[in-house]
Amino acid sequence: MDSPSPFCVQKAVKCQESSPKPFRKSFVSSLMEAATFKEDSYFISNLKPSEKKALQELKHKLQTESSSSTMWGIPLLSGDEKADVILLKFLRAREFKVSDSLHMLEKCLSWRKDFCADNILEEDLGFKELEGIVAYMHGYDREGHPICYNAYGVFKDKEMYERIFGDEQKLNKFLRWRVQVLERGIDMLHFKPGGINSIIQVTDLKDMPKRELRVASNQILSLFQDNYPEMVARKIFVNVPWYFSVLYSMFSPFLTQRTKSKFVISKEGNVAETLYKFIRPEDIPVQYGGLSRPTDLLNGPPKPASEFTVKGGEKVNIQIEGIEAGATITWDIVVGGWELEYSAEFVPNGEGSYTIAVEKPRKIAANEEAIHNSFTSKEAGKMVLSVDNTASRKRKVAAYRYIVRKSATISG
Repeated sequence: MDSPSPFCVQKAVKCQESSPKPFRKSFVSSLMEAATFKEDSYFISNLKPSEKKALQELKHKLQTESSSSTMWGIPLLSGDEKADVILLKFLRAREFKVSDSLHMLEKCLSWRKDFCADNILEEDLGFKELEGIVAYMHGYDREGHPICYNAYGVFKDKEMYERIFGDEQKLNKFLRWRVQVLERGIDMLHFKPGGINSIIQVTDLKDMPKRELRVASNQILSLFQDNYPEMVARKIFVNVPWYFSVLYSMFSPFLTQRTKSKFVISKEGNVAETLYKFIRPEDIPVQYGGLSRPTDLLNGPPKPASEFTVKGGEKVNIQIEGIEAGATITWDIVVGGWELEYSAEFVPNGEGSYTIAVEKPRKIAANEEAIHNSFTSKEAGKMVLSVDNTASRKRKVAAYRYIVRKSATISG
C-alpha cells in the first residue's frame, strides 16, 4: 500500500488575468535557446571514419615530434583509452584538423612546462580569503560532473581589487591560483570513455566590476580556452544583469562557436530555477537557493532532498508524521526567490493537546538562504512546514529534507 503524500496544497482564488503581452525575444532569451550543447562520446567505436583517421594521424605526428609527452599524469602515446580521451579533446577543439590540433597540443605542453602546471596542486598560493568565495569546486551536477563556482562581486571593493590585481605581479599570482582551482576540478575527472570527462562552471555576474576586471577576465578566458579544450561541459551564468549583452560582446571574440553553444543564461531572480535543472538542491550552495553549506562537506555525502514546486496562488503544507515523544526532528527547507510566507508548527496526536508554533509565520525575503532548524517533541505528533505563495502568481522551485532522531533510552 502506498504511503500518503506529505504535501497538502491549498489554492487561493485566482485574480482576473489580463491578456498576455506578445512575447518578444531578448538577447538573453536567444542565448538560452542557443544552449544546445551535447557532450560528445569518447568511445572509439562511436567515431566517424574520418575522426578515427584524424586520431591516428595525430598520434603518428606526435610520436614523430615527441616521444615522452604526458598530460595530467597520462602518457599521451601510451595507446590506452585515457590518452585517447585527451587527444580527442584537442581534435574536437580544432574540428579534427590534425595540424591545428597538433599545434594546439604542443603549445599546451610547452605552457604546462613553463607554468609548472603539473605541480600546482601542491602549492600554497596564499589566497585563503578567496577560497569558497571567488572560485571553488563544490559538489556535482545530476550527471556527476564536478562543479566550479566563480563569483567576482567581491572585487567591487576597491581595496580588495588593489590587493589582488594592483600590479602585474599580483595579477599573475591570481591567474596561477585560478589555474590551481581548475586543476582541482580536472583531478576529479575520469579520462575514460563513458566516464566523467568534463566539469560544469557556474559564474555569478552579480556586482561584477566589468571594467576593472576586463584584463584579468580576458587573460583567464584565453588561458583556459588555449590549454583546457573541451574540459567544460556547460557554462551557467547566473544573476545576469542588463549590461550582459555589452559584456558578452567584449568576451565573444575570445570564444569559439563550440564554446558559445555550451552557455546557459539565468537573469537575476531565476538562479535556483535554472540551477535545479542541472544540479540537485542538496549540492547547490545556500547562497544560490540550495541546501548545501560549506560545513556539510565535512560530514560525507549530502543527505538527498525532496524537490517540489509552489505554484502562484498556492499554499503548500508539508506534513512529517510519525514523530515519537522525545524525538528530535531537524529540517532544511528553501524556496527559490522566496518572497512568500513561511511557518512551522508541531501538531500533537493526543486529544486536547495544543498545536505548538515552532516558527511563527513570517515573510521571507528574496535573498534569504535555506532555513535550518530543529525541534524536540515532548509528545508524539507531526511537524507541518508551510510555504504560503498565495500573494504571488509566480511559480517557484523548492526543496526540503529532514531527519528524525529518537530519544536515547537507558534500560535499568
